[in-house]
Amino acid sequence: MKDKQLIVNAIKNGTVIDHIPAKNLFKVISIIKLENIDSQITFGTNLESKKLGSKAIIKIADKYFLDDEINKIALVAPQAKLNIIRDFEVIEKRVVEVPDKVTGIVKCLNPRCITNHENITTKFTIVSKSEVSLKCEYCEKITHQDQMEII
Repeated sequence: MKDKQLIVNAIKNGTVIDHIPAKNLFKVISIIKLENIDSQITFGTNLESKKLGSKAIIKIADKYFLDDEINKIALVAPQAKLNIIRDFEVIEKRVVEVPDKVTGIVKCLNPRCITNHENITTKFTIVSKSEVSLKCEYCEKITHQDQMEII
């Protein structure tokens, strides 16, 4: 039997986000608000990866992100890689970096935190970039990467 392979079309211009842990694909989609983007979006999950075992990938046509937008991905996918595509060629490769502060993306875990009871935007300071941990600026509760709830 001949091997068959399905290939996802290349994008002419846009951004490819690769090396997303498969279990975090939909968190990344939420963080970068893909539901608000009108251009073509292709994503795949549970793809084979030598580094991660199983990975996800997102291709967004005709969309380029600002550094602060893309670095938010590092909260849930610290090994993610970005490929910037122009005329079907990779013109730039970037690695995401965990930002120093995070505003309005993650919910505070403390049920007594003011952000869970009043209309106040969450604000966190990063206390660890290697094993992503955030400290709420209001109640000082620490949230670790595996506990993060994206809002």
